[in-house]
Amino acid sequence: MLDPTRMDDVLRRGGDVGQLVTSWKDLDARRRRLQGDLDTLRAGRNSANERMAKLDKKSADFTAARDELKALSAKIKEGEAELSTLEHDSASLLATIPNAPHVSVPDGTSEHDNPVLHVWGTKPTFTFAPKPHWEIGEALGILDFDAGARITGARFTVLRKGASKLTRALINYMLDTHTSGGYEEVWPPAIVRRNSLRGTGQLPKFEDDQFKLEMRGVGPDHLPENDLYLSPTAEVQLTNLHNDQILDVDQLPRRYTAYAPCFRAEAGAAGRDTRGLIRQHQFDKVEMVKITSPETSYAELEGMRQDAERILQGLGLHYRVVTLCTGDMGFTAAKTYDLEVWLPGQDAFREISSCSNCEDFQARRAKIRYRPEPKEKARAVHTLNGSGVAIGRTIVAILENYQQEDGSVIVPAALRPYMGGLERLTK
Repeated sequence: MLDPTRMDDVLRRGGDVGQLVTSWKDLDARRRRLQGDLDTLRAGRNSANERMAKLDKKSADFTAARDELKALSAKIKEGEAELSTLEHDSASLLATIPNAPHVSVPDGTSEHDNPVLHVWGTKPTFTFAPKPHWEIGEALGILDFDAGARITGARFTVLRKGASKLTRALINYMLDTHTSGGYEEVWPPAIVRRNSLRGTGQLPKFEDDQFKLEMRGVGPDHLPENDLYLSPTAEVQLTNLHNDQILDVDQLPRRYTAYAPCFRAEAGAAGRDTRGLIRQHQFDKVEMVKITSPETSYAELEGMRQDAERILQGLGLHYRVVTLCTGDMGFTAAKTYDLEVWLPGQDAFREISSCSNCEDFQARRAKIRYRPEPKEKARAVHTLNGSGVAIGRTIVAILENYQQEDGSVIVPAALRPYMGGLERLTK
């Protein structure tokens, strides 16, 4: 939830944010005026009560004071009902306003305004025309798009043989790398509650992107009917490990990593990346989440970015890092770095990881706080999240960057210990 004191800062995002902010400010001004009026009415009611206590109950003055008290009470009741509505409407509107950009975030309107921070590695060279991953995978018999469509529908894929083994290898390689770097491994449930999605900012704004579960009949008490969703990212589960909690400062920072299947309806992506593994309804990802004090969060963001880069460097994949501009950042982020891997089959860089500092935006929604000193007032933590990295897109990058003229694919050396020493994927 955006800190209301930062309403002017969020205007840097552009788009329709200005109208949202104007509407919220109008509601908030009405709420504050009404709150002041109610305080005045309550003071009048207290005065009427005091006068009545000193008057003869049979006197005309007592009757007048009683009538005044009734009128004041009726106005207060009416005002309190209106105030409740204004507070609800204000909170609902506030929940749709994105986070304010950090001062270091560059201004811009689209991905074309994202400056490149640095580039790692070089583009591979080929003596033949490189193919896109869907052609490579189908020729090797390891990506079965037809079976996925028959079993479930469009944007679902069956991974077979080498692709299945490559998926397991990547998950283990990424988790081993992150846990050796100080992250605690977590294996979370794939189903989350509405409140958890609200806490990390997926709801209410992105309701159409979620896969909602509808329970038939009466479920057990701990599984409330029609309140459950398939998780779109393990960021939801890992961040909500501490929802509605107050941590001690010596418990920070908390660093978590998890593999999890992810599910997204991709409601706003019709017609985009319809071929291959780039944009699927179900995909696998290793996630990183940090919960920190405000003073250390930006140092932790740089560390998280480097942790994601370490995965790609270990796999020998050429990539670049870009800083997202104000118009291209995600809803909850105050600052984001995107890692974009080179895909020779598509002759383009494509996003493979995003690392974001959400500052206190998620923590205010999920009520995650810490106490700087034993008796000091609790403050909101800062939360960070990053892909460490997306498994499907890493398979895409390996197939396209390590393809050979005979149709085979070299297995990166870092993954061979996880694949029984296998050095090459062949038909």
